[in-house]
Amino acid sequence: MPRFEKSKGTAAKNISKIISLLKKRYPDGFVGSNITKEPFQVLIGTVLSHQTRDEMTIIGSKKLFSQFPDAKSIASARVNVLRELIKPVGMYNIKARRIKEISRILVEKYGGKVPREYEEIVALPGVGRKTANILFSYAYSNPDYIAVDTHVHKVSNRLGLVKTNHPDKTEAELYKIVPRKQWKYINELFVQHGQTICKAKPKCWECPISRYCEYFKKLKG
Repeated sequence: MPRFEKSKGTAAKNISKIISLLKKRYPDGFVGSNITKEPFQVLIGTVLSHQTRDEMTIIGSKKLFSQFPDAKSIASARVNVLRELIKPVGMYNIKARRIKEISRILVEKYGGKVPREYEEIVALPGVGRKTANILFSYAYSNPDYIAVDTHVHKVSNRLGLVKTNHPDKTEAELYKIVPRKQWKYINELFVQHGQTICKAKPKCWECPISRYCEYFKKLKG
């Protein structure tokens, strides 16, 4: 049985080792639910992904973009048509109206383009920090953002990196703990870890970073 230090300190002090071990565990490139790097489709695809599994988001996104690939076409589409196309995703009734409204704003204010100003992105209906950070990270290849979804929030708290009750608070704390050059890895690695090992019922016996984990320490008594 390994000797544990105070868990939060252990994880924070060893964050570079944690990232290195997760890179070995998940060596393939990660795109999550993104089927393209085109900014508009990343934005809309991420909105569709809220409370929806990646595989369902991918199906819904492909069906949607096969008929309506850009802001102008979605803004002109009927809501009931959009709803049928995105039915694989959760809350498709709400999301159909939301993506139409986002598209309308983009057409009217930005000529159908997705702005590169952060505050303009989060001002769009239904677009929060997670969606904006994914857009900047994956579509604009900007390494200065950490996108925190439910998986990143969960893994960060279980490890003891943070003790927070909201993803936005987790994001703020991670910027303080994780070296800037490694920010770009947090979403892709923690999401994969949350999906495969650190699930609702975690497979701690398979976890390559359990030695640094506060949850595992408590589990083992």
